[in-house]
Amino acid sequence: MTDMGEEKKGFFSRLREGLTKTRNNIVHGIDSVFSGFSTIDDDFYEELEEILIMGDIGVAATEAILERLKEQVKENHIKEPAACKEYLIHNIKEQMQVEETAYDFEIRQSVVLVIGVNGVGKTTTVGKLAGKLKGQGRKVLIAAADTFRAAAGEQLGEWANRAGVDIIGGREGADPASVIYDAVSAAKARKADVLLCDTAGRLHNKKNLMEELKKIDRIITKEFPDAHRENLVVLDGTTGQNALQQAREFKEAADLTGIILTKLDGTAKGGIAVAIQSELQIPVKYIGVGETIEDLQKFDADQFVDALFDMRTSEETETEED
Repeated sequence: MTDMGEEKKGFFSRLREGLTKTRNNIVHGIDSVFSGFSTIDDDFYEELEEILIMGDIGVAATEAILERLKEQVKENHIKEPAACKEYLIHNIKEQMQVEETAYDFEIRQSVVLVIGVNGVGKTTTVGKLAGKLKGQGRKVLIAAADTFRAAAGEQLGEWANRAGVDIIGGREGADPASVIYDAVSAAKARKADVLLCDTAGRLHNKKNLMEELKKIDRIITKEFPDAHRENLVVLDGTTGQNALQQAREFKEAADLTGIILTKLDGTAKGGIAVAIQSELQIPVKYIGVGETIEDLQKFDADQFVDALFDMRTSEETETEED
C-alpha cells in the first residue's frame, strides 16, 4: 500500500475514534429505534427525527433525510424497521457529497482567503494547508493578514518555516488590505501557484469585517483578475449549532466557497458537518482531527459517515485479522 493509502487509513482510524462521542450521541439512539420498533409508523419516524436533530444534524437536513427514507420505504415495500438502516446511512451521505471541482484551487493559480473567529484553529489550518499543498509540489505563498490578533503573524511564521514556504506581512496592527496587496504583488512576481491568506474574523464587529473583506476582494480582483478564487471559513466542530450560526454570518460578509471543520476529535457534535452542508449549501472541504498536518484531510462523505457508524473498511478488517 502507498504512503498516501497508509495516511488515509490512519486518518480513518483517528476519525472513527474522534467521532466516538458523536456516535454515542446519534448512532446508539438510531440503533435503539431500529431495534425498539416492530413496525414503521409515525412514532418510528418521530423518534428518528428527534435523535437526528438532537445530534446536531439540523432540522433541514433531518427533514430531507427522512423524506427520502419514507419514499424508499414505500418504493421498496420495506416492513422491518431494521431494514431502514442502510437507506438512512446512504441518505446521510447524499446530504454531504462534495463536487469534484471543489478542489480546483489546488491545481490552478489561486488566491485562497481563510476566515474564521479566534480560537477555531484558523492560523494553524492555514499552516497545515500550506504544508499539504507544498507536499503536492505546489509553490505556495502565505499572506499574514490577520493583523489584529497578537502573535498571529508569529504563529503563522512558525508554520511557514515548518512547511518551507515564504510568508508576507505579519506585523501586528498593519492594514490587512495592504498586506494582501503586497502578497498579491509578491505572488505574481514569484509565480506562486497558491496564495494562502490568513484573514481576521471579527464577527462581533460585522460591519468592519464586511468592509475589510470587500476591500480585500477589490484588491485581488483588480490586481490578480485571472486568479482562481476561494473563500474558506474555518469552524470549530465542538461548538455545534454555534458553528452553523457563524457560517451563516460569514456567508453574509463573504462569498463562501467552502468550509473547514476543525477539532472533530472528541466532540459529541460532529453531526454539525451534515447540518452546515445541507442548510447553507456550502461544501465541507476539509476536516481536522488533531494537531499534525496529516490530521487535516479532504472531506469524504462516505468516509465520514462510515467512521460515524463505525463501519470497518475491508482493508482494516484484514489488517486486524493479521
